[in-house]
Amino acid sequence: MKAPRLPIAIQQAVMRCLREKLQQANSHLGTHYPEPKMVYQQRGTAAGTAWLESYEIRLNPVLLMENQQAFVDEVVPHELAHLLVWKHFGRVAPHGREWKWMMETVLGVPARRTHRFEVDSVRKNTFPYRCPCQQHQLTVRRHNRVLRGEAEYRCTHCGQLLKPDVTTPCN
Repeated sequence: MKAPRLPIAIQQAVMRCLREKLQQANSHLGTHYPEPKMVYQQRGTAAGTAWLESYEIRLNPVLLMENQQAFVDEVVPHELAHLLVWKHFGRVAPHGREWKWMMETVLGVPARRTHRFEVDSVRKNTFPYRCPCQQHQLTVRRHNRVLRGEAEYRCTHCGQLLKPDVTTPCN
């Protein structure tokens, strides 16, 4: 699916949330961290990513359009928290105790590691994998890394290793 043009009202809602949460963090931490660059070019099933060195947040415009208010309320603070943790603590575990503290105590947002948005519209070629609790869809890139022995992936719910699901045909 081609990325939609984002209405200015949605971009304004994103920036309003970003600025409010940044001001809240600066006040709580006694700091003056700058506003990160906001880019609407995240692709795939990720809702957003925080790029530490370039101090920018990349948001998925398709998922933003499909989940407007929930996206603004959850994804924007989630990615901002990654940047703030990096500025405040340096390089630490991506969703570790510092990030959880930043989300819950400083930003006042529940600390969820992954979004719960429907991703059919942004899912391209995926490969079915299984763990004991559910089926997963791995991207072509991750599937190829598994095939080459460069990576293995675990379920975020049960923690078990994902195995190719040979009972389901590929898309």
